[in-house]
Formats: sequence, structure tokens, C-alpha cells
Amino acid sequence: MPLLLDEVEREEVTEAWDELWDRLCLHGETVSAASFAALPRLTALAPARAQALELANAIVRGTLRHPDGDALLAGCPNEVDRLRELVDQRLRTRPADYNRLFSDLLALAGQYHWSASFGDFTDDFYAVSCPGCEAEVTIAVGDYGCYAAIRDWDQGDIERRSLRPAPAEELRDPGRWMHAAAVRDGQQRLAEGIRYVFGHAECPACDSVFTIAEAHTNANLPPALETY
Repeated sequence: MPLLLDEVEREEVTEAWDELWDRLCLHGETVSAASFAALPRLTALAPARAQALELANAIVRGTLRHPDGDALLAGCPNEVDRLRELVDQRLRTRPADYNRLFSDLLALAGQYHWSASFGDFTDDFYAVSCPGCEAEVTIAVGDYGCYAAIRDWDQGDIERRSLRPAPAEELRDPGRWMHAAAVRDGQQRLAEGIRYVFGHAECPACDSVFTIAEAHTNANLPPALETY
């Protein structure tokens, strides 16, 4: 591994990067202790090598998939802060891969479940459990509508109820800083989508109103990590 890192530090070698990906983040998601051990060198290389930034971010996104990921990542606090700074700088330039980089930013902020869930809000769906009656509710945010529904195998989404987006001024973190970053960078669709997923939904089964973000978090994080 050190030899491969030495090679990519000297020059941009496609074969070496391919091998690093295979060893450190297979299929873009499978990480190991070696992956986190490589983070300091990848982070140091990231300002000059886009591949290094992308690979380092992928390793951070894989934290929850490794049994000791949190502990291993905790040993690299300076690297995580530096990567978050670099990604935020890139986002300000409004790159073509903005949404992917935004997901990286969420992971670097410890919001792994949102990092794995956010799309581009053209056709996003979230499956959550109603806190009131435990019915499985589909949350849709996109061109086909912004609603809560019961998903039927034959009929599709039925008994739709319109979502209630959170006013921007009432958002609280992490939704507040996510929304602020999207607005800052002129990503209006993303900003509006964030207002919806941090807003409220009405359960079609029992009519109770619940916070979408809280229900989504509870459905996607282990109990010890539940936070929103």
C-alpha cells in the first residue's frame, strides 16, 4: 500500500489508482482498517489529486459498513476536518458532480444516513414507519409530487397526503446548514428538497402528523447512533 501511495504521489497513474480503489474501497463501499490508515496520506494529496479526494471521501462514507469504522475514523479528526473543508470549497464552484460531492459533505459531517439517501430530488423516495401506528409510509419528493402515501403492489402509491415543507427560517441542524449550503451554491431543487424531508407528513393510515427527518433517521441508524 505505501508503494502504491508513493506512486500516485509522484504522478497520476491510472493503474495505481485502480489498485488503490480495489484495496481500500472495493466497489466504492467496502472498507477495511487499512482504508482508514491511508486517510492521512490521501488527505494530504487531495488538494492536488481529484482521485485522492474522491477515494478519501468514499472511505469516510463506508464508515458505518465497518464494525470498527467509528473508532478508526475517530483517529483521523484532522483529516476529516480537512476533507470537509476541501469538499465545501469545491461545492462553492458549483461543479457538475455537485450532488455527489454534497453527499460526501454529509458523510464527512457524520450524517451517513442522509449521505446514502439523498438523490437529486427529481424522483426521491423514502420508506419510513409512522410513529403513531407503525404503518409503512412512502415519502415522495420529486417531479411526480411531494407526498406521503401507502405503497400498493398493484395500484402504486395510494391515499396520498401532501407533505408540509419546513419554512427555511424554522429549520434546525442538520437541515439548517444543509439548506444554507444548497442556497449559497444556487442549488434550488436541492434546497427545496431539504425543506420537504425536514418538514412534516400526515400518515394516510392514522392521520397523525410526524417529522419526516426523525422517522427516516430512526429507520436507518442503529439505536446507539440515532440522532437528528
